[in-house]
Amino acid sequence: MNRVVRLAGPALLLLVAVATLLAGLAFGGGADAQLLGDPGAVVRWGLPIAQLLVNLSAAVTIGALLMACWALSPDRREYGAALDVAAAGAAVFAVASGVTGFFTFLNVTQVPLTFDDAFGAKLSLFFTGIESGQAWLQTTLIAAAVTVLCFAVRNHTVLVFVFGLSLVSLLPMAQQGHSAEASGHNAAVTALGLHLVFAAIWLGGLLTLVFIRKTLEDGRLAPVLMRYSTVALVSFVVVAVSGYVSAELRIGSLDRLGTPYGILVLVKVFALLALGLFGALQRRVLIGRIERSAAARADTPAGRTGTFWWLVALELGFMGIASGAAAALAKTAPPVDQAVPSTPTPAVLLTGEELPPELTFSRYFTEWNIDLLWLLACAFGIFFYIAGVVRLHRRGDSWPILRTVSWVLGLLVLFYLTCGGINVYQPYLFSVHMLGHMGLTMLVPVLLVPGAPVTLLARAVRKRSDDSRGGREWVLLAVHSKFAGIISNPLVTAVLFAGSLWVFYYTPLFRWSMEDHIGHEWMVVHFLITGYLFVQSLIGIDPVPYRLPYPMRLLLLFATMAFHAFFGLAIISSTGLFLADWFGAMGRTWGQAPLLDQQTGGGIAWSVGEIPTLALAVAVAISWSKSDAKDQKRLDRNADRTNDAELNEYNERLARMAANDTRS
Repeated sequence: MNRVVRLAGPALLLLVAVATLLAGLAFGGGADAQLLGDPGAVVRWGLPIAQLLVNLSAAVTIGALLMACWALSPDRREYGAALDVAAAGAAVFAVASGVTGFFTFLNVTQVPLTFDDAFGAKLSLFFTGIESGQAWLQTTLIAAAVTVLCFAVRNHTVLVFVFGLSLVSLLPMAQQGHSAEASGHNAAVTALGLHLVFAAIWLGGLLTLVFIRKTLEDGRLAPVLMRYSTVALVSFVVVAVSGYVSAELRIGSLDRLGTPYGILVLVKVFALLALGLFGALQRRVLIGRIERSAAARADTPAGRTGTFWWLVALELGFMGIASGAAAALAKTAPPVDQAVPSTPTPAVLLTGEELPPELTFSRYFTEWNIDLLWLLACAFGIFFYIAGVVRLHRRGDSWPILRTVSWVLGLLVLFYLTCGGINVYQPYLFSVHMLGHMGLTMLVPVLLVPGAPVTLLARAVRKRSDDSRGGREWVLLAVHSKFAGIISNPLVTAVLFAGSLWVFYYTPLFRWSMEDHIGHEWMVVHFLITGYLFVQSLIGIDPVPYRLPYPMRLLLLFATMAFHAFFGLAIISSTGLFLADWFGAMGRTWGQAPLLDQQTGGGIAWSVGEIPTLALAVAVAISWSKSDAKDQKRLDRNADRTNDAELNEYNERLARMAANDTRS
């Protein structure tokens, strides 16, 4: 690649991003002097510039770590080069986060900069006692830790945890993006978090390719680029959808697109559409040309490859427009008022939302509260599963249709539980919360496990031969790890499945899941995983280190369900209210009284769980019957091959024993 192009791309990104940011601040008024307590021009302009550097450096860090984990071989120079890029990005990330936190302190407190003890005490109080200060302190510390780990860690498996830590660094920023008391807080946090993560992956991955290009050996560019292109395509979809949700929450209606905030949104949309076109051109045309050039030993900075890198530089320029517009939007007042109502209702104070209408049977299916995280997870889960089945059929291999139906139906049920009427009413009614819980931990796994996703992945996805790890390699590594062997043990899965019920509802975890959106998402993930592991140990098709004999599986199932039923009976007979200052303080004028509703929830835990239990018992019995039939067929084939050698030997042994008895 021409050195000018390699330097022009990142420089163009930075220059265009800063220019777009400054223009956006001037146009939208994000850096205008405040009428009361103005912090000064340095803070008003310096804060959004520092936040832009935070976004860009975080993207470099996350993108480089993803490329090292997903696309690059640890046995080649490219791997170490990507980690060096990640370390440099994390160092800038840490410094920029600290500067942003300092500017935020000056902007919020409007304390003049001095070097005395009083200023230091106020600064310390801000970073340790104020929510926004704590968020920036957390981000700075995590970024500093990632910087050290990028230098210290070279193990491919351990590096994936460093990548996960780098993603966690974006969480405090996502939680700051919307008032916790304002309407739509949970949706805004989810949308902003997804937007930050996948925008960072998209931009950072492309920058990493530019930075490490010199270390890629001949013929390596095309496969690495194809792997990045797959990630970029997913990122484009998530960024587009999450961006739309965030804009809709802050704009409200199309007539507000004429406001300064709306104009900046349109600029960002224009840049996003251009980036989508660039991605389509690269995936459908240029990557194929690079592969043909590499095959002809023409993978040089000139010709087709040179044209590709100039296109990359142009793409980085449009990413700069999108990044600058996003940073300007963060400082521009949206047309939808984000203020908390002056006289909020109890439900608004507790949940951030007004009470829904009275629950009727029809409203279970007509009321919706879309959780973008699970909408995208279910959509991608269905798409990639069907894509794997289609790949098998094109290759001439078969895949049972019932597995596909079971998997798709399971994800559709998961989508309803996390986005439908149950998700609307579960913060207000314990019984609805328990109904959703039972669906997550018992119904959805019963449908997902027969889909055998790991088996499909192992068959449909091509094995890599360059020591890098893609989805197939990471999943199989996790499935065959020692940790997976422990948690997939049938006895352990039963303890996790039944014991977590008591731990969750009788500890502060239940309060966390109700009061904090992150806690709610953790609850969904936890009960999905524990339910999946338990069902997998009973009727799973995917490989596990150990399975119980069928009689023991039935015994384990009935013992666990008895424990589960005892949990439901304990709630039915309880006289105290779970989270009385939550369920008892909503101000509902409809539905059952809170304690009676809680007892109804206990009845749901006791009775509704019996239906999946019966289905599991029938499935285990059918599997047992099929296993016996297979064993009998195997024995019959062996007898045909050996002319009943085992039976003849057995009869001869009986005859010898009879002869010995006769002589005795």
